[in-house]
Amino acid sequence: MDDLELLDWRERIARLHLSDRDLAGFRAERDELFRSHPQSPLPVEDRPGFTGLRYHPPNPDAVVEAPLRPASGTESIDTGGPDGVVRYRRVAIAETPWGPLTLWWIEAYGGGLFVPLRDGTCGTEAYGGGRYLTDTVKGTFGRGLTVLPGERVRLDANYLYNPSCAYDDRWACPLAPPENRVDVPIRAGELAYHD
Repeated sequence: MDDLELLDWRERIARLHLSDRDLAGFRAERDELFRSHPQSPLPVEDRPGFTGLRYHPPNPDAVVEAPLRPASGTESIDTGGPDGVVRYRRVAIAETPWGPLTLWWIEAYGGGLFVPLRDGTCGTEAYGGGRYLTDTVKGTFGRGLTVLPGERVRLDANYLYNPSCAYDDRWACPLAPPENRVDVPIRAGELAYHD
């Protein structure tokens, strides 16, 4: 039954990301999923007293449009967990005000777009390993990254979120590779779960 619960979790995450809720409504529903869903990445013992994730205030400057340039090559990343080594293919590089960010395609059954990043807040305000802007395998469509006409993307860092391993050591997560690490602090999105 755990697999069916995981399916339900992913469906609810996808529906939330594709909904027309504003940022406040999005965050409130996400918090409720984290508190109540059996597949929440939060440790079970944290859920009864959970009052919500911590976020930066909405930041209009964290929404940018960026041109894309071609990229090539692959990277293999050992997740350290049951997924083993996962291959990623470079799709494009977004030229953002924060620095260049590689858009990755997960080379697995069904594939998916993946954009992890580690910015200047990681390790102090945000999770030290970095945060995700999108991971379409997990259903995070249309909020953090939107493809635009003319080889451009819209990035909304207000939707940066922590990987599951930021909440509980039982999870293993691929973290931002060196080419997706920027020195600029991006004060938007989710803060570290633990102070």
